[in-house]
Amino acid sequence: MGLPNITFIGVAAALGVSHMALYKHVPSLEELKRLVAEEIFSRWQIPQACSNNRDDLKEYLTLFATSVREFVRAHPGVTPYVIRRLAATPSMLAKIDGHQRHIANAYGISKEQSRILLATVAFHGLAVADTVYSVAGQEPVVDAARAAEESEMEAELDQGMQALIIGLLAVLEEGARRPETPRTNKKVPTPAKKPRAA
Repeated sequence: MGLPNITFIGVAAALGVSHMALYKHVPSLEELKRLVAEEIFSRWQIPQACSNNRDDLKEYLTLFATSVREFVRAHPGVTPYVIRRLAATPSMLAKIDGHQRHIANAYGISKEQSRILLATVAFHGLAVADTVYSVAGQEPVVDAARAAEESEMEAELDQGMQALIIGLLAVLEEGARRPETPRTNKKVPTPAKKPRAA
């Protein structure tokens, strides 16, 4: 059925209940989709760390990026429910937080560094994969041509994710070499704005 095509009647039929019975438990179609997205996300087997060696972090992030791509491919329409923080449920946020802690501990980086790495890879991976698979699925072409185009776009997606990962790790290393300077909350003075002429 797919998340974009979910209806109360379709879900009720799949569950073997009347759609009116389903309405008693779920107030709207949007809430039903959110609940389904939450369940899909809870079943996603996010890959665990490959090792405890920080040098293997690039390999892990590549594996994670592939997992993100495959997650989107397997679940069309789920991206809007998992990419936006406001749409995420407490159980989704807990799973994300646990994953970030796991990667921080495994690779000897801070929780904040782990959050930045994983959130950036996930955000870009979700957004681009959603575009790749939604565009490929809409084209009225024969299956062989669609498969070839999808394969080409996947290769470009993977290449772009590799560039993103290399850049993220370079920024991480650059930050590790720089001595930490204390932040102040001083505001930088700005020139006063002149009133606009009428």
